[in-house]
Amino acid sequence: MLQRSKLLFHTLKYLRFKQLFYQVYYRVKNKFFRRRYTQNTPEIATLIWESPIRSENSWTKDNSFIFLNLKRSFESIDWNYSGYGKLWTYNLSYFDFLHQEGISQEQGLRLINDFIEKENLLKDALEPYPISLRGINWIKFLSNNGIQDQKISKCLFNHYHRLYANIEYHLLGNHLLENGFSLLFASVYFKDKKFKKRASKILKAELKEQILEDGAHFELSPMYHQIILYRLLDCINLLNSNYSIEHDLIDLLQSKAIQMLGWLQTITFKNGNTPMVNDSAFGIAPTSKELFKYAASLGLKWEASELKGSGYRKWTNDLYECFMDLGNVGPDYIPGHVHADTFNFELHIKEQPFIVETGTSTYEKNERRQEERGTRSHNTVLVNNTDQTEVWGGFRVGRRAKIIALEETNNAYTACHDGYKRSGTIHKRSFRCKEGEIHIEDTLLGRSVDSVASFHFHPSLKELIINAELIQCKELGVEIKFIGDSIKLEKATYEYATGFNKTKKGTLIQVSFSRNLKTIISLNELKNQEK
Repeated sequence: MLQRSKLLFHTLKYLRFKQLFYQVYYRVKNKFFRRRYTQNTPEIATLIWESPIRSENSWTKDNSFIFLNLKRSFESIDWNYSGYGKLWTYNLSYFDFLHQEGISQEQGLRLINDFIEKENLLKDALEPYPISLRGINWIKFLSNNGIQDQKISKCLFNHYHRLYANIEYHLLGNHLLENGFSLLFASVYFKDKKFKKRASKILKAELKEQILEDGAHFELSPMYHQIILYRLLDCINLLNSNYSIEHDLIDLLQSKAIQMLGWLQTITFKNGNTPMVNDSAFGIAPTSKELFKYAASLGLKWEASELKGSGYRKWTNDLYECFMDLGNVGPDYIPGHVHADTFNFELHIKEQPFIVETGTSTYEKNERRQEERGTRSHNTVLVNNTDQTEVWGGFRVGRRAKIIALEETNNAYTACHDGYKRSGTIHKRSFRCKEGEIHIEDTLLGRSVDSVASFHFHPSLKELIINAELIQCKELGVEIKFIGDSIKLEKATYEYATGFNKTKKGTLIQVSFSRNLKTIISLNELKNQEK
């Protein structure tokens, strides 16, 4: 009980007053003062809309839906279906499938009308976040097909009034940005000044807050970065294609998009993938390639940015790409997508994933979710079998590791974090990136502790030879040598997330040591082969 109280205290103390106030306010308002949202018939604008990005195929003509790699077929669509968890239900109500290849205007309208006919039964679909995403998707679909349907527009207008009265100030972060993006679409589509004023206020404040100096979205998930950037590009497209005098807003949207494009350019690997750090999964967001193409079609120009405020660093040469996490875990007041992964790294060799992030395969509050967020599932050091950052409850974070020192030169990075101060220990890690070698040094300062460094190898690697203090990968011409005190290597397997609810087994090497461990990743054999 005492431990639980401490965990709650260290979780809640970081929240902003606004979050706490609106948590209480919305609970009371929506329970005791239920209101009927507007039933007016709105004015509709004829929008010009065209987008080059298509959604994944998730709907088939027999009313089968595939989200998060889980399929469900319906005779009559149950828009509240919860058998696969809330995130699946959310995806069903987003209506992204309106923009998949091959769906006709008639099919799209049939799905929208079926949803409207069952409106009185809806539950999760009427929450602010799904309303935000669905609203944009309906407006894009209706505009792209030149449809003006009063029944649909009336339902959509009412849902936007529900959103307007329940803006996610209790959550903030990407949820609040999505509310703002969607209200901007609604303001143009319905010619609504009230929606435009609220959208402009949210976007101006939150884009300045949430986009860091190096262009990263502050929740530090490349996947959510791509999603937010996609929404930014859509809003620029919307305002550019349809007459708008909001020049200050357009300028802000464009400047933030350019920043985000620069960051994405820097962290994207040569094979087109992004690091799977924090809550990131394959197959959810548009790819970097798609986003770069979309941005170029809007006339945006950008350059790769220098990584700073996000805490991420990346070293690239002709042989390898090394992505490193040397920063704090994210915004203190909204750490829901945080993992306990300080000093984690990913390594690609000749465009092939070598040492990788395990990724995210579920948002359900279960053992798998807890494991994927924990320190052992990342390429860093675990001390006394205790996570460096207290991740719990699916999306909660208690005490968190803080960077207390950071030094960097052209090719060397050294940092310390205090996530193990409960054990009387400070973890210091340095990366030194050379032409054909990477040196990683781990030092534990303070009390003597049990410590394990983890290295997760991509599942495609089948020929790892493991000796006492040496790993050889003949496939890529790579050798890893470990030097230190009381070293012991253990081989295990782990689950590599290839998407939500989809994993492959890979090789995990855990290196036990006492106080000091030096890891030398040598690519000299590969370098000689290149010659």
